[in-house]
Amino acid sequence: MNAAKDPELSVERVESLSKGDMLDLCDATVAAIESGGGFGWVEVPEREALQRYWNGVVAVPQRDLFIARMNKAVVGTVQLMRMPPNNQAQSFSAQVTGFFIAPWARGQGLGKMLMELVEKRAKELGLYVLNLDVRETQGDAIRLFQKIGYEQWGLNPLYAFVKGRTVPGYYFHKIIQPLPTKQPIQT
Repeated sequence: MNAAKDPELSVERVESLSKGDMLDLCDATVAAIESGGGFGWVEVPEREALQRYWNGVVAVPQRDLFIARMNKAVVGTVQLMRMPPNNQAQSFSAQVTGFFIAPWARGQGLGKMLMELVEKRAKELGLYVLNLDVRETQGDAIRLFQKIGYEQWGLNPLYAFVKGRTVPGYYFHKIIQPLPTKQPIQT
């Protein structure tokens, strides 16, 4: 009897998507949406809309796209969204968004690997705080964020509207490196 071979797992930051990666990413996105974890989508959009979305993500200078691979196929993603240049007051922080792992690739540690890479990149960019929000129905993601040190700071009972009902959402943050010396706020 042959032992099952462990899957080859990797994560990376990408600045463009090859045709094959785009196809894999769209497949993984569809599967995530259908399983209830489509990072905002409730209904699966047309394939062309998905491709426009992902091409748009890589085109935005203030966004970094990270992908997870299993056996070289793209199976998940997360985005680091920095503040626009005119938002100097919040430029010390960024938003983590668009996080998902396709259902068939969950439980392999890819989510944690993605988040570690996001945090590393955020530190390289001189950021101090990462923020994220997630629907209450995405229990695996919530448990991961809590396990890796994200603190829940808020609850929105009307966060999303899915299948005819409202779904609460949770807000989290994590200090990824010590904040600069505090200066008194002038009032």
